[in-house]
Amino acid sequence: MSREVGQSRWHALLVNGALLALAAASLAPLLWMLSVSFMPAGQASRFPPPLLPTGATLDNYHALFGRTGMGRNFANSLLVSGTITLGSLLVNTLAGYAFAKLRFYGRERLFQWLLAALVVPAQVAMLPLFLMMKYLGLVNSYGGVIVPALASVFGIFLVRQYARSIPDELLEAARIDGAGEWRIFFSIVLPMLKPVLVTLAIFTFMAAWNDFMWPLIVLTDQEHYTLPVALATLSREHIMDVEMMMAGAVVTVVPVLALFLLLQRYYIQGLLLGSVKG
Repeated sequence: MSREVGQSRWHALLVNGALLALAAASLAPLLWMLSVSFMPAGQASRFPPPLLPTGATLDNYHALFGRTGMGRNFANSLLVSGTITLGSLLVNTLAGYAFAKLRFYGRERLFQWLLAALVVPAQVAMLPLFLMMKYLGLVNSYGGVIVPALASVFGIFLVRQYARSIPDELLEAARIDGAGEWRIFFSIVLPMLKPVLVTLAIFTFMAAWNDFMWPLIVLTDQEHYTLPVALATLSREHIMDVEMMMAGAVVTVVPVLALFLLLQRYYIQGLLLGSVKG
């Protein structure tokens, strides 16, 4: 018996050690990026590169937001990502609930076509999408970035799978009591969808915040650039300023990391409940 206990302890130690090693390997680039962002100019270019700054400084962040005007781009990213997240939650939740609980002609066929769209690469749709934005007069505007991202097949699918777990009897009882569809949606359905909505909000915000290709295509004025596009432009102008580039990367990573850490409990809950109930 004691031998089996000893073997289980060694097994647990090996597993935990392997997990710690993998976690350290995953975090090492992020930690080094953070360290380099506080180094004086030119220190990261030495060989071998130092792991920690010899004299920590905020000069790189001051230059990033002062000399390069990255603060405007940061505000652009917040505006675009926040608007996309809120709009996407409303549109995808309404569509997902409709596909899950409302009966209308062609519902299953339409949903199958939506799922088929998942296999189409996003790059294929960029040219026709750009032409549509040009026709609507949304090129080089925040609307040109926001409008195409308001609905996603993944978001509709995620909400639909979760909404199917809502008892039909509960909705029918509300209809019998005289509640309209909008009252049912906002008073009954939305509170029950809270875990999956938080999960979808995290996914949507991270995708919008990190999106590079579409804002690069549809935006032509640097004043409208989002943070990833502005950071790529900065890398061409300051290719030797490694420390400033790392400061820009930190500014890009911190908001989505903070959002995930703040909402990770709801995020994991939404994924688990969605997988069980779907």
